[in-house]
Amino acid sequence: MTIQKLTVVGAGSMGHQIAMLGALAGFETYVQDISEDTLRTAKEQLDSIMGRWVEKERMTQEERDQAFERLHFTTSLQEAAREADLVIEAVVEKLEVKRKVFAELDQIVQDHTILATNSSTMVSSLLADVTSRPENICNMHFFFPPLVMDCVEVVKGEHTSESTATKAMEVCDQMNRTAILLQKEISGFVANRILFAIQKEAMHLYEGGYADYEDIDKIVKKALNHPIGPFELMDLSGLDIAYYVMQQQYDETGKEEDRPSDTIVKKVQAGELGRKTEKGFYSYNTAVRH
Repeated sequence: MTIQKLTVVGAGSMGHQIAMLGALAGFETYVQDISEDTLRTAKEQLDSIMGRWVEKERMTQEERDQAFERLHFTTSLQEAAREADLVIEAVVEKLEVKRKVFAELDQIVQDHTILATNSSTMVSSLLADVTSRPENICNMHFFFPPLVMDCVEVVKGEHTSESTATKAMEVCDQMNRTAILLQKEISGFVANRILFAIQKEAMHLYEGGYADYEDIDKIVKKALNHPIGPFELMDLSGLDIAYYVMQQQYDETGKEEDRPSDTIVKKVQAGELGRKTEKGFYSYNTAVRH
């Protein structure tokens, strides 16, 4: 079976860019979301990004137009997934939502279709049991933003067939992304387990009054040569995402140290989610921090 038709479920900050990678790679690609507004925003953002790529001569106008001809937007999961060879789920980082999506997809897609989750932390065995095709289930974790970041973690569970993992790797290669195969599951995979350790310690230092978040970011960038500090990165990814990830880890482990920090909880409750709301740890509508 050759992957020819690709579907991405969820048109948010990750999903619409993954879909564009598919269209640019030559796949007939559908991106589905339950929200017309989200789909409209996704289309506008992609149009803007691809326009800049043409201006910077990273691609021709013809290549841009051809990619958009292969890219389809719909609110119908049935329309998006019924002929797909590969479906990549990129919905909110909540286990119950993902399980519902996988169960629905299992009833729609063809027998050979691979179902992958783009979850940044959840292993696919948490989803495989709601389907009739556990051997076709895996993780394909793209990094934010997918059109920029050249890395995908492909994760095999005990249920995942060699063929499924191989085809997922091949799709990443066709998308011109470097894929790394993890031979067995672990929550958070590789990159995020390392990242979470840094963020957890940064939050401990901030909440303990040892240093301000701006200074912690500055130290990490200046002393460790990271391109972005841990608080800046949380703002970029979204503090709601950080909250969901931490809550999922706490649900899995029951360890107090994995519970979302008080600071994250308060910011999410206040609607201060980072760049997407123009306020997080930093303020993005003015040059002044709050």
